[in-house]
Amino acid sequence: MTDAAIDIRAGAFKPGTSDAEIEAAAAKAATHRRHTVMFWRVAILLAFLGLWEVAARKAWIDPFFYAMPSAIAQRLYEWTTEGTSEGPLWYHLYVTMEESVIGFVTGSVAGIIIGVALGRNRMAADIFSIYIKVINSIPRVVLAPIFIMILGLGLASKVALAFVMVFFVVFHNAFQGVREADRAMIANARILGASNWQLTRSVIVPSAMSWIFASLHVSFGFAIIGAIVGEFVGARFGIGLLINIAKGSFDAAGMYAAIVIVMVVALGAEYLMTMVEDRLAKWRPQPLHETQ
Repeated sequence: MTDAAIDIRAGAFKPGTSDAEIEAAAAKAATHRRHTVMFWRVAILLAFLGLWEVAARKAWIDPFFYAMPSAIAQRLYEWTTEGTSEGPLWYHLYVTMEESVIGFVTGSVAGIIIGVALGRNRMAADIFSIYIKVINSIPRVVLAPIFIMILGLGLASKVALAFVMVFFVVFHNAFQGVREADRAMIANARILGASNWQLTRSVIVPSAMSWIFASLHVSFGFAIIGAIVGEFVGARFGIGLLINIAKGSFDAAGMYAAIVIVMVVALGAEYLMTMVEDRLAKWRPQPLHETQ
């Protein structure tokens, strides 16, 4: 929290200070905060990578198992310029992203629709809750070989696993968001003659959007995990296949390089999700941490 932000919140401006000056001070404080956050993010990352590199070179840790950042960067460069032993890196990345995106979209849509529907219908929720709990209790890793056995090594089995990974996260948040909707607002809408569909569309779903977006932020990462686990168990292409091959040849640098690719993609997806959320939820009040 910057000094300028403290002054703004405390109202420590001199009498007669114009609104333009207050807004300029607030903008300056926000910019300073963003720069400070970015500085510490980069500094912590560089310190971690530097310590890792030194520890591996000094043999404080075994580079055979832990590799080192320079070796990982070299492997990424080789994959980017020369390709992997199983073909171009970009095609493997495309396959994994195709599986993840399809699983994410279908799982999210199904989770939102079913979550809202059961949240609005207590009888249906009571009937189906036991089945949802039982299915959700099945370990996802167990489902991977089952899907591959039924659907084969292609796209469908990986999408199915990504779908399952995403669906339950989004479903539970959508369901809980509907249950937590403002009862007074619902009552007022009913008094004004709103139908069930109008009530759901105009009151309940917007009220649950914060819950839904909270699940979407993490669910794309789960979609990637589902796709990679499926590829790890059995696939012809994909980042999971590269990890499996690197594991089989004790190539630590290759394993970490593939993990870095997944992390970068997931971070980019999180950034895009935040942009979409900001555009679709402009009505929300500014989060407290952004005012500090």
